[in-house]
Amino acid sequence: MPLDPLARRLLTMMAAAAPQGRSRPSVEARRQSLAKLMQFARTDAPDVTTADGTLPGPGGELPYRLYSPASAGDRAPGFMFFHGGGLVAGSIATHDRIAAALAHVTGCRLVSVDYRLAPEHKFPAAVIDAVAATEWVARQASSLGIDAERLVVGGDSAGATLAAIVCQEAMRTAGLSIVAQCLICPVLDFEETSPSREAFAEGHLIDRATIEADLADYLPDGIDTADPRISPLRARRLAGLPTAIIHTAEFDPMRDEGNAYARKLLAAGVAVEHVCHDGMVHNFHAMGAILPQAQLVLSQIGEQVRRAVEK
Repeated sequence: MPLDPLARRLLTMMAAAAPQGRSRPSVEARRQSLAKLMQFARTDAPDVTTADGTLPGPGGELPYRLYSPASAGDRAPGFMFFHGGGLVAGSIATHDRIAAALAHVTGCRLVSVDYRLAPEHKFPAAVIDAVAATEWVARQASSLGIDAERLVVGGDSAGATLAAIVCQEAMRTAGLSIVAQCLICPVLDFEETSPSREAFAEGHLIDRATIEADLADYLPDGIDTADPRISPLRARRLAGLPTAIIHTAEFDPMRDEGNAYARKLLAAGVAVEHVCHDGMVHNFHAMGAILPQAQLVLSQIGEQVRRAVEK
């Protein structure tokens, strides 16, 4: 299917606004760019209330925001959410509308956490924080109004990287009970360059220069990119992972790795609900002010998560 006309219009607008001759973006430019992009998110979640707090992290306290839909009872399903941004950008604030929308459509009490970002904190800081935050939420579930036996772990883009890793680590250590993982436009492989990364390396919302800059800022020198804590697609043991809800986009550089992960999980006997959205680009779910498909995919995710937590 061709690129969606509204998505094409968005890409044209972004190309016109981008500085000419840009190569590697600075960290500050990356953070500002994501913050501007996330302003296109749309929230139809008037019933969701929020409460801010901090939780103990391995490197110090981590801010979090708890989202509670009006439909949530005393012990609602929980959704541990990790924001995207290449592990160098993004925050609770940039992803506030998306987190509220996910809480609304899923009926979960959702916890969005500010894990440490690179280059100030390189790998494995974000991974360690993500695991620790999820473990803390599981331990504190009752005080948060969450049913610890109905916990979903999810995220978008690089946040989905962390979500996939948390699920793999939880299975390895048997320290958490996670019923589902929700991966939206996930980034899952830095070991090989897929055909979609080549085909959409330029002009498709997130480009090769940005991806390479993020990775260089995130990883220490000499690290093995095949490490599953960097490239979860490379994990050898997948059987026993929680139900996977995976949404990819046809014109996303990361499309192939998300699709490949869905296939590998299915082959390992994991229950998978996977949709590759025709005509869409990376991060389309967070651009509801421009793309009608954003609300459609969020509604679809809501139905899938509700089914997963009620099994």
